[in-house]
Order: sequence, then C-alpha cells, then structure tokens
Amino acid sequence: MKRKYFISLAIAIIAMGMMTAGCKTASVETKQMAGTMEEPVPSDTMPDNVQQALAKATKYHSHELMNDTTNEVCVVSIDEMDETSTEGYGIQVTKGAMSTTFPNIRNTREPQATYNAKTGDLWLTSSAMEGTGVRVEWLHQIRFGENELAYVKTEVNPYGVQQELLQRLGYTIEGETITIYDGGKQLATVKNTVTDMGGFDDEQPLWIGEQLYYDVSGDEPKVIFTPGVKFTTGLVLTYDDMPELSAPITIDENGLFTIHEIAVAKEKK
Repeated sequence: MKRKYFISLAIAIIAMGMMTAGCKTASVETKQMAGTMEEPVPSDTMPDNVQQALAKATKYHSHELMNDTTNEVCVVSIDEMDETSTEGYGIQVTKGAMSTTFPNIRNTREPQATYNAKTGDLWLTSSAMEGTGVRVEWLHQIRFGENELAYVKTEVNPYGVQQELLQRLGYTIEGETITIYDGGKQLATVKNTVTDMGGFDDEQPLWIGEQLYYDVSGDEPKVIFTPGVKFTTGLVLTYDDMPELSAPITIDENGLFTIHEIAVAKEKK
C-alpha cells in the first residue's frame, strides 16, 4: 500500500513539474544601447579670417539671446563684425558694464541661456553637431570673476554625456514592442509603426547620440535625448515612435557632471 502511495506521489510531482515548465515564458534579454559618437567632440575654433576681422571690427551686429535686467546679465549672438559674417561663431556676455566675447562658441541653431543668481552660474548651450535629424549640443557653465569679467568654468562634452547614459540605458524588444530601462527601472514602452524599413537591425537596433541637447529654462539644466532605431535598410536612425527622455544634470566644483533621475519628457503620439 505504501509503495503504491509513493509511486502515485512521485508521478504527481513529475506531472506538476511538467505543467509548471509548460507555463513558463522565455525571458527577454535586456541589451545595452550603442552610441553614435565614437570619441569626444573636438572644441570649436573660429576660422582665422573671421578672427582677423574680429580683431579689426569697430562694430558688432548681433541679436539678443537672453536679458536678465534684474541681475544685469545679457547674452547676445554676434552675427556680423562690420560687414564680415562671423560664419556661425561668437557669443558676447555682458554683466553690468563689462562685456566679454567668446569667439570660439558657435551661435548657430539659436543657443539658449539662463542666469542663476543664487549660484552665480550662467548656463549656455551651443551646437556641437547639426543636420537632418541631428541635434547635439555643448553645455557651458559660465561664471563672473573680478570686474564682472565672464569666463567658462566648465564645458560638458556631449560624448561624455553619451557614455554616461550608455552605462545606464537598456532595452528589450518583443515583436514590435520596445521597452526602455534605466538600470532596473522601466522608463517607457513603445510600439514600432515603421513597416517599410525591413525590420529591426539584428546586430544593434537602438542608439543614442544624434539627438542630445539641453533645456536651460530652469535654475538647473536638463539633458534631453531621444533614442533612435536602426533598421535593416537605410543608413539613418529613425525617431518616429521613440520617446524624448530627460534628466537633471549638475556639475560640481571640479567640473565633474552627474546625471540624475531619467524620466520621459515627451511621448510620441
């Protein structure tokens, strides 16, 4: 009697194990994204002929980017020097009666600027790379020294930001559904609607680095970025369904930046 009981119990346990195995779903592997920038972005330098014109100029033609009348801080983009184009270079910062010119900061794509009177930081963005579907920016931390002379304390290279984000961002793909993670935290889930590009690239379908810029409208800047999708056909990344992500970024006194909690800034509708 006991023998039959143990045999029946063993059969039941095996059957339960088989049922449990049959109910399991294969786990989807979380993979890391890739970066489009392969090395640090080189610093910009105003062309020699424009520098010579700058040195001889008697008058700047410029337009205003920011004017904080309360703290007497103004930022302008220099468009021409006398009759010579700046070729997309030149920012002038004024505090009180002192003006400082930064000839090697680009002024294309309308840089953004904000002054934080509490910290004494002037946050300024400038274009690092631009083109169809490409928007990559520098972040400049500007402060004021003796006699209100402005100086660049820190410049954040977009490559360093990309590399920091790559250490945190992961994704999974199930069918046409893409889920993006910051470490173990799920950030967003989107469904791909692109049907004429041959499907996701087998080797590396998700990238960041082509769209990486800043929002400096608040007291502290935020880095904004959008992952792009690579398909089996076509040489460009596609952003049709991908969410815009953002995170506050702070810089310490040694010039080291920290990217804080990542969140969805804008979802594609």
